[in-house]
Amino acid sequence: MRAVILGLSVLAIVASTHASKAGMTTTPREISASVDAATFTDEGNQETEDKIGLTKTKRRELQRGLTRLGFDTKANGKFDESTRTAITRWQEEHGYPKTGFLNTAQNTALLDESIAASKSDRQDPRRGGHVHHSGGIGGPIGAIGSAVGGLFRR
Repeated sequence: MRAVILGLSVLAIVASTHASKAGMTTTPREISASVDAATFTDEGNQETEDKIGLTKTKRRELQRGLTRLGFDTKANGKFDESTRTAITRWQEEHGYPKTGFLNTAQNTALLDESIAASKSDRQDPRRGGHVHHSGGIGGPIGAIGSAVGGLFRR
């Protein structure tokens, strides 16, 4: 029995080395197909953003979406300087005019992209999804403990 456990432990360590080399992806996410290319030239400004009718809750949702997409900002419901910078960086990455303000099409595209990212993150633990961690022990000992624990869990 010890030989089986040792063999499975070694197998778990070897299998986990590939996952440990995985890092942040450099592949850009696809832009939502529902976005019309003609809207790329429409500049956002304070007026276009006001027309969207963003409540404090909707602003927080957008800020959380920006953070999910890698544009870290606080979800405080206020579009302060850090949020404007995050919006500008998101616009630049997607080919929109870099204004820091959203128009309706950009708002929709940003929300759609963040929802899609949220769904893929839940399915792939390496992209921020939920992962069960053992009692704080990492490395080979944690891998062995996980492999052995997996044998006896129901």
